[in-house]
Amino acid sequence: MYLTDNAVKDRNSRMRRVRAVEKTAEMIVSLCAFTAVAAVVSITLYMIANGIPAIQQVGCKDILFSAVWKPTAQEPSFGILYIILTSIAGTFLAILISVPLGLLTAIFLSEVASKRLAAMVRPAVELLAGIPSVIYGVLGMMVLNPVMYRLEQRIFAGSRTHQFTGGANLLTAVLVLAVMILPTVINISEAAIQAVPPELKASSLALGASPVQTIFRVTLPAARSGILTAVVLGVGRAIGEAMAISLVSGNSVNLPLPFGSVRFLTTAIVSEMGYAEGLHRQVLFTIGLVLFGFIMVTNLILNGILRGERKA
Repeated sequence: MYLTDNAVKDRNSRMRRVRAVEKTAEMIVSLCAFTAVAAVVSITLYMIANGIPAIQQVGCKDILFSAVWKPTAQEPSFGILYIILTSIAGTFLAILISVPLGLLTAIFLSEVASKRLAAMVRPAVELLAGIPSVIYGVLGMMVLNPVMYRLEQRIFAGSRTHQFTGGANLLTAVLVLAVMILPTVINISEAAIQAVPPELKASSLALGASPVQTIFRVTLPAARSGILTAVVLGVGRAIGEAMAISLVSGNSVNLPLPFGSVRFLTTAIVSEMGYAEGLHRQVLFTIGLVLFGFIMVTNLILNGILRGERKA
């Protein structure tokens, strides 16, 4: 069958249009990728340029390994050791609470609950993800702080050394962070579990395994790559949170004890950037650089584990 000249022209015209669209799409995608990389590089260079001068002037040891934070004293001290330890402890404890709860909730929604019940629970989880951070902080301040203060009064009744915080302490901040992380862990873990091929589950059940054994010995190992992704995103959310934590943590530089008033890296910047000047302001940028490096290192480690899991 031979094509007429008009048909050949129409076909060539369509092919040229398709190639033009593909070329345009390729250029747009490349531009977006370049913009994302340029943004990361720009932020990195900006943080380094603004964070290094304070380190050169004060000294890395005096900033990172000193526990005394008195930036406005006659002889100022800029030690952020307790602030770093608070961020590490708070993030670790929040992940320790939220990951098991989120994972078990995801298992319930995807494997146990009926479709009708799951359809009612999922919107509630999505609503948690959409609540602004400041609302979590206000709820923590109004609900958790009084509860923690009563508990604190019972535990430290008669103590002459304990400084009462009114409930604004590390434990309250950890609980608020854990609740804020939950929607991320639940949604991504549920998607990972649902992506497991049904043939694996059917094979496990056919070999005589119970539904619970199938979930924990077949489904979860098959979905662990997605579950680790949920943990990575949860860690990022916990490390970078500021507004809610500033309302419930007490915002004082102390050793991170459960019932002690503490300050995180993010809240240190938020609390003092408005009035800081000179060297004090430069040190706040250094705190931002430390926070940035902390997030980058954590993500690299977790992503390395994630790539290893995917290869396995």
